[in-house]
Parts: sequence; structure tokens; C-alpha cells
Amino acid sequence: MRTTAYLLESLVAEGVGHAFLVPGGLVDPFLPDLAATPGMTPIVAAHESGAAYMADGYARASGRFGVALAIGGPGVTNMVTAAASARADASPVLFVTGQVPTDWEGRGGFQDSSPASLNDVELLSSVTALSLSVENPHLAHHHLRACLTRMLAGPKAPVHMSLPLDVQRAEVASPWEPLDASIYRPRFVDGSAVERLWRVLVPDGGGEAPTRVAILAGAGVEKSGATDCLIAFAEQFEIPVATTLRAKGVFPEDHRLSLGIFGYAGHRYAIETFLSGRVEVLIVLGSGLSQRDTLFWDRKMLPTRALVHVDVDPTTIGRTFHTHVPIVGDCRAALSLMMEGGSARVMHLRAGNQARAAWLASIRAAGPREYDPDHAASDAVPLHPARVAAELRRALPREAAVAVDSGAHRAFFAHYFKSYGPRTYYTASNLGPMGWAIPAAVGIKAALGQTPVACVTGDGCMLMHGMEVATAARYGLPIPFVVVNNNALGNVWLRAIQEGPGPGALAELPGHDFAAFGRAMGARGLTVTQPEELAPAFAEALSGEGPCVVDVRCDRRFTTPVTPYSEAKKEWVDDD
Repeated sequence: MRTTAYLLESLVAEGVGHAFLVPGGLVDPFLPDLAATPGMTPIVAAHESGAAYMADGYARASGRFGVALAIGGPGVTNMVTAAASARADASPVLFVTGQVPTDWEGRGGFQDSSPASLNDVELLSSVTALSLSVENPHLAHHHLRACLTRMLAGPKAPVHMSLPLDVQRAEVASPWEPLDASIYRPRFVDGSAVERLWRVLVPDGGGEAPTRVAILAGAGVEKSGATDCLIAFAEQFEIPVATTLRAKGVFPEDHRLSLGIFGYAGHRYAIETFLSGRVEVLIVLGSGLSQRDTLFWDRKMLPTRALVHVDVDPTTIGRTFHTHVPIVGDCRAALSLMMEGGSARVMHLRAGNQARAAWLASIRAAGPREYDPDHAASDAVPLHPARVAAELRRALPREAAVAVDSGAHRAFFAHYFKSYGPRTYYTASNLGPMGWAIPAAVGIKAALGQTPVACVTGDGCMLMHGMEVATAARYGLPIPFVVVNNNALGNVWLRAIQEGPGPGALAELPGHDFAAFGRAMGARGLTVTQPEELAPAFAEALSGEGPCVVDVRCDRRFTTPVTPYSEAKKEWVDDD
């Protein structure tokens, strides 16, 4: 079997049904096999970065991994930012790139970027967990297994394989054996560490058990499929739960124990609770406790008794704050074991349920979940982005997924758009490349099939990756692309205008008719200028065939709901 066919059939065997690519001479041998491999659907993107972002979105939504295919040289350089974004968010993506034949290397061949020239392998090594060149067909099996194992074993990460043309055309004899799930989905946890947690929750000798216990859930909960376990654990002991922005939706935001988001664009319930100085035990599940997830490393969030941190990656535990109970392990396995503390301990901890419920009731009684909740009903013209978020939430079914881009609109949607389940809210939260959500939504839709998928983006993002609307149109994907069009690079403008009109002008954008752009790309296009037009526009965008660009004219002057984060930034001092 030819190497290209072998690779594609191996990917199908691993549960991957789509490959995202931009064709080119250095991957020509893949094209016949892409068209003929059962179970593999190729999606041709407008740009290599778009293909890579699509693969990233597919990986996040499918729970498996994504595949992006491109030529070496310019194809690889076009994918570097996407690879870095996937690495920052621990998204498993396999980048496969074509290379000149091995006997051309270093001889001045067209688009030679082999190890003897520009060296694609080295170029991607800094933004992937593993970057290999398959210099011999006998290595195809070995290198593919090495890449997939490293990509899927926690912490997950993107990987890269470079295949010279002569290797692509060569025959591979070794049959592919799918990876055992225990390799990439290990259910391990340090049992002795969980025992230490129980001694904190139920002290030895009958000491007073903590009443005010809270959970901060991160992306590790989603990656381990631990939502049901988290809900069961929280409900058993009446423990309130906040999530990071990256994990939005892993705990339903309309659940009675939900505090919403803590951190950047977070909710009042979560922020005031964690910064109150009253939390006794804080259990962190699968979060790296980054700058944005901790309100600029705000020490006021630290509990009075014990910080407990669960993560598959031991290097993230203790890197931000001293951890009293470090637990290395899978979040699902940890939560399962945490519910098996023994009947006496469980009953002792449940004895505090009434007090915890009263504590949560006092949090809710102090005010609304959101800051400035009236903004979601604003009748302002140009429109308020909070109103856009609220109207889109009403238009979408509960199980729908939304991909949200980088910019001021991300803060508004984090705050005012509720998510009710894991893998329903997607954003590139750590590196934050503009335009990510447009192609990512294509990959998410490919993975989710009939589940409705919407994209929320901005005018600056559309200028970067809006061409991928044409990809959605080409494949008839019914994605509403909601453009929060405020004639500015929103967050940048809000900062720059405080320095004067000159700096502010540098962050302004000329007006563009993105509805007309959408129609030019083969999609439908709608323009919204009045608040009462939002609901019918979203209904039309969701009901028609193929994608629809909804150009929503918004006011750039509305400040984003990130005041606690901004205040923490002003106060931050590096005292370590």
C-alpha cells in the first residue's frame, strides 16, 4: 500500500473522518487517496492557516484529533501561528506536510524546505510537541505511532510529520494497529493524594470540617469527559462551581450550583465569592491557573485552609500558587475516587450541605450573576454587543455550539452568553489569534454533524480569515457567521482612545459591508442595524441552506465586562 493511502486509512482507523488541506505540488500523491479512502472526507480550505484552524476546531469538538495537510515551505510557515495556538490550548492536531524528494535536499530545488534547507521540521518543533521527518518508508509506521502517542497522551499537544515526495509514493508493508485507548485516555489518579484531600474535607479526630468549599473547573474536565462526575460530586456535597473561560460550559451555567466564570470577563457570583477571603477549600480541576484564569494571579482568591489542584500535567501544579494538596491525575478518575471516601466520611461532609446551601443562597441574594445585566436588553443604536449575545442565545437551541473569536466581542459573549454543556463553547483562550473562530467553526461543524454551530467574530477578525466563509459555502455548511462590526479593533481601540484621538485612529477600521462580502463568497448575507432586527435575522440565518454572514453594526464605545480583571491588573505586583 502506498504511504499516502496507508496514512489516511490509519487515521480513519483512529476515528478521524475529516482532513483539512490546501493542495499543492508537494502533496499531490495524497489527492487520489483522499478522494478514494472510505470514511475520510477532505475539506479544502482557502489558506493553510485556515486548514490548521479547522483541524484545531475539529479536534476540540470531536474529542479525538484533527488533521491538517499542506505543502512544506510556504504551507508550513502559513500554519505556524495555528500550530502555536493549538499548543497553547493543548489541542491535539496532526500536521502532515509534503517535502521535496530526498535526493533533492539542499540542492536548490523549488520549495525545498527539507532539513538541508529551510528545515520545516525545526521550524515547527518549537510550536509542536514532536516534529519528525519520514526520510524512509520503513519509518512511516514508527513515526506515525510516535506522533499520535505523543499528541494524545496528556497533556495533549499538536505534532508534525514531514513526508518527502518519494516516501509518499513508496510502499508500506506494516499493517496499522489502532492505539489502545489506555495510551491516550488513561484513567489514573494518585490515590494517596485523594486520601489527603479527604483528610482536609473531613479532619481526623472529629475536627471541624470546612463549610465553604468551592470548585474551579478548567479545560481538563472537558478533556477527560468528567462533566457528569463533576455535577454528581458538586450535587452530593452542595459545592458551588465556577469555570475558567476555556472551560465555559463544562458545568451548566443555569445549574443551581453554578457561579459562572472566574477570571477574564467573569461573573459576579464567581469573582466576589473567590475574592471574598471566605472560601476555606478551593478545588482546582484541570486548570493551569494562567494570568486570565486567576485575575492576574490575584492572591485574594487563595483559600483560608487548603488549595487542592488536580491535573494530568504535574508541571502546572504549584507553578502559580503554593498547593497544599497536589493531585496528579485525570479529572474524571479523581472525581470518581473523591466520591468514594467511605460512608462515614461522606455523611460527615454531607452534614455541612445545609450550611453550604445557605452560603450559596447568600451569594445569589447579594445581586445578579452578571455585572450590568441590563446591557443584555439594551436598545442602543448602534447595537450593544451584550444585546447581540443575549439574542443569539435565545435563537440557538440548548445543545448548539458556538465558536467565539478574539476581540472585545469575546468578553461580551463570555459574560452574557450562557453555555449548558461541555464542547458547546469554543475559543482560542491562551494565544488568542484573531480570526481563529471562522475556520474553527468549519472544523467544529464537520465534527458535530447535525448539531447547530454558530461563529461569533469581529470585523478585524474577518479581515484576517474571512475568506474561509467561502469554504463553508463550498461544502454547504449551515453556519451563521455573526460579525460584531464596530469599525475598530475593539479592545485595542478602547485602550488607545484613552491616549488621544491619534492613537485611537490607529485602531479604527474602515466600514465594510460584510453581508455583501458573504454573498460574494457564496453565502447568504444579512445586515442588522436595529435591536429588533436581531431575532428575525438569527432565525433566518439558522433556517436557510448553507452559511449566512450576519453583519451586526455595533458601537465600539461600550466597555467590555472585564472591570475586575482590569482592576487586578493595575494592582498586580510580582512579589515572588
